[in-house]
Amino acid sequence: MNIQRNSRAWLLLGFMGILWGLSFSLAKMSTEGGAHPLGINYWCCLVGAAVLISGSMIVRRPLPLRRDVLIVCTVCGVLGSVIPGTAYFYAASRLSPGVLSITIATVPLMTFLAAAILGVERVSTTRLLGVFLGILSIGLLIGPSTSLPDRSAVPWVLLAVGSALCYTAENLFVAMRMPTDVNVYTLVGGMFLVATIIMTPLVIITGTFEPLPWPWGRSDWAILGMAAITVSAYGMFLYLVIYAGPVFASQTAYVVTLSGVLWGIMIFDDEHSLWVWLSLGVMMLALALVTPRKDNSQPATPLEHVNKP
Repeated sequence: MNIQRNSRAWLLLGFMGILWGLSFSLAKMSTEGGAHPLGINYWCCLVGAAVLISGSMIVRRPLPLRRDVLIVCTVCGVLGSVIPGTAYFYAASRLSPGVLSITIATVPLMTFLAAAILGVERVSTTRLLGVFLGILSIGLLIGPSTSLPDRSAVPWVLLAVGSALCYTAENLFVAMRMPTDVNVYTLVGGMFLVATIIMTPLVIITGTFEPLPWPWGRSDWAILGMAAITVSAYGMFLYLVIYAGPVFASQTAYVVTLSGVLWGIMIFDDEHSLWVWLSLGVMMLALALVTPRKDNSQPATPLEHVNKP
């Protein structure tokens, strides 16, 4: 890339990562008013589906009602939205945004490890070391008695890591089953649509629907803000993959994690122990080791290298 193109790519990566990092603080903010995680996740899926499906119809790229497309949308809706989204909102009510942002950084690490086991990725000693450091990073969060303000938060850290495992499974499924003849925006919209359809009876049966009455309060704005960030960040990430390549775009992971910690400090006055800071440093090193060094001839899908809120 020339200097101007390189500068534009870095600016976009920085802006997108900072925006995505804000979602961890918004997740915590959305739980402050007592909103149920199911209700919060339902709105995020509904808004995402409405925006992306409407956009696909406007540009005349409707979701094909083919078996392969519906399978991808269903699996991604469950593994990428219904299960991990709800779990993260549960965890957000118990953990600081900074700790949440560290746990989400495990997604690219676990994705590489699973891909290597399945033979999709070439095994590398350097990248395996990165996976080990990622495990060490989580150990620094939950092991020392003084790492977290309350030891009761440990199960919620593990829940957040378990949610990241869902994203890993989604990444691998997309890499193997992604239809190449369907617009990615349309597929993501279909994913949110399926997630919304699945969650509608859940929020009704459990009585967890959040009506968001006007005028909107702080938690209501946070819910809508997360939905807007999800849609816009997907779009920016896709553009960056095309503009600068998938390996460059994968560096979003660093910015998302770091900005997630900084947003938590600025919005909630988070104070972290030395163990948490050590965990963050080790996780950054882990990401540096796992990130591939060479661009691939095959374009990446938007779900392969990204940290999800």
